[in-house]
Amino acid sequence: MKIESLPSVPAGYLNTPLEPMPRLAAALGLTAGNTATAESASDLPGRPSLAAAPDSPNTGGIAAPCGLYIKRDDLTGLALGGNKARKLNYIVRYALDNGYTALMTFGGVQTNHGRLTVAAAIRYGLKPILVLKGKKPDELSGNLLLDRLMGADIYFVDTTAADALPPDEQAAAKQRYLDECAAQIIAAYEAHGDKVLSVPVGGQTVIGSAGYIQAVPEIMAQMKAQNIQAKHLVVGYGSTGTFAGLWAGAKYYHAPFEVIGIPIEPDFRPVEETVDFINELSEYFEMGFTCRKEDLHLEFGFDSADGAAGNADTSSAASSCGRTSDTPAAIESAAAQASTGYGGTGYNEPDAVTESYIELLARTEAIFVDPCYTGKVLHGFVDLLKRGVIRAEDGAIFMHTGGAPGLWTKEHLDHMQKRYWDDEEKDHVHIFTL
Repeated sequence: MKIESLPSVPAGYLNTPLEPMPRLAAALGLTAGNTATAESASDLPGRPSLAAAPDSPNTGGIAAPCGLYIKRDDLTGLALGGNKARKLNYIVRYALDNGYTALMTFGGVQTNHGRLTVAAAIRYGLKPILVLKGKKPDELSGNLLLDRLMGADIYFVDTTAADALPPDEQAAAKQRYLDECAAQIIAAYEAHGDKVLSVPVGGQTVIGSAGYIQAVPEIMAQMKAQNIQAKHLVVGYGSTGTFAGLWAGAKYYHAPFEVIGIPIEPDFRPVEETVDFINELSEYFEMGFTCRKEDLHLEFGFDSADGAAGNADTSSAASSCGRTSDTPAAIESAAAQASTGYGGTGYNEPDAVTESYIELLARTEAIFVDPCYTGKVLHGFVDLLKRGVIRAEDGAIFMHTGGAPGLWTKEHLDHMQKRYWDDEEKDHVHIFTL
């Protein structure tokens, strides 16, 4: 089947904005005509002084072009937005065409994919079922609140008992138990007459990834309409459906940009599995190419033994910017970054490095990225610019895949209390008392 003929439904909005990021570029000392100088690359500014920048009515006082752009797939319109809406356009159509009455999917306790799957199911009259890996939190927060407001059926699968097993047996035992629970859940719904479509973590299916294959001609059309030149597109590398779709789309449609993946956790998906999946996409949609391991460009932020991956200088961003009244919270230490890379300390685990990059984009562009995914990708994006791996003069697009509700999960709120709320002078908080 040709990708162009694959049917879909409008679960989420397409043609999301492709916008310049002039204030981020100014904060990093970058314009379309130059890369960061040694001085500007050594520090991450906080609230940059922009008064000296040439006026431009289109960019709020910052000269354009700036060379840095953001694709706003956080604005896909479905349940506060996010990249999974593009995948669900195709997954939901498949479900409807094949007589399914319920959508079931999997993820971490605060899964963004789960939130959007619930929303898409509701929009098209399907039962929403979430199977979440982990214990039920004591407090309701973040995506879970949204899931409950939408009326999802939620099942928590606690596999912590498997942690007592030898390390090489833990993953298999956890997956086996998850599969057993999923089978029981499906059987229970089917006993009541439902037909359940089981959607993998992240919507990582051939049908789902079609959404990001087809995002590529959309981006190319926007680039042409806005006279944007860009040789790089940086995106998260997690369950890899988005990365694989973009890579396949860029190859198939002869995009002018290279797709670069930033792993969002230290325990990232093996590159070989992603290569196999991309080749499956090519075969299924008759795209006519073969992907090899060495064709993929991943950047980890630490020295990886994986020969297919690009490697970051671990000291470039890590010791920048002290905590003053005019700068974002300090990135803690080079050692912390060196041991974890852009992926932080673990999946959805709070870390001060990622928070600093979240703060940087918020204070320059008033755009919010999240602590689980896009904050880590932004870390990689900025570091690659500062090291010259990608250059503003060549044009670089940051793919914003959403996830902002993650900022309001209890674990991240707790972690950010001291950083942003305990020191009134540094936090720019002022109190008048009668």
